[in-house]
Amino acid sequence: MATVMAMSSFAGAAVMPAGRLCARSLPALGRRALVVRAQTEKPNTPSPKLSPSIWDALAFSGPAPERINGRLAMVGFVTALAVEAGRGDGLLSQLGNGTGQAWFAYTVAVLSVASLVPLLQGESAEGRAGAIMNANAELWNGRFAMLGLVALAATEILTGAPFINI
Repeated sequence: MATVMAMSSFAGAAVMPAGRLCARSLPALGRRALVVRAQTEKPNTPSPKLSPSIWDALAFSGPAPERINGRLAMVGFVTALAVEAGRGDGLLSQLGNGTGQAWFAYTVAVLSVASLVPLLQGESAEGRAGAIMNANAELWNGRFAMLGLVALAATEILTGAPFINI
């Protein structure tokens, strides 16, 4: 730790080790002295990786909510289209008959936990990004999947028929 004393009129300055005062500098310092103490860090010491709490990760502006909702929307959009193509049931009839509610609950639980664990360990989605699969592409795909689910429901409400059977 070092202590630096300087006069505000720049008439003189004294640099001394912490805890030591030079007798000749005391009268010159008076009331206009500025004392600054700074502690230097040891070189090559890694800063500790901070891991957020679960409440920080799930906060409105946190990293988890949009990413988890986007992942669930991507799975839901593909599943809704596959069921429409396979059985002919529209999105609203799929929601109405309740046959996939247990699978939906399992998918929500698994994807939520799988998305939260790396965040709580201090990793970020941006740190694991590659050339093709990156964090921004995942967010945009999730956003489009959310809009796609809304568009499927709106199309079925307006036309009265599933999207694929039109």
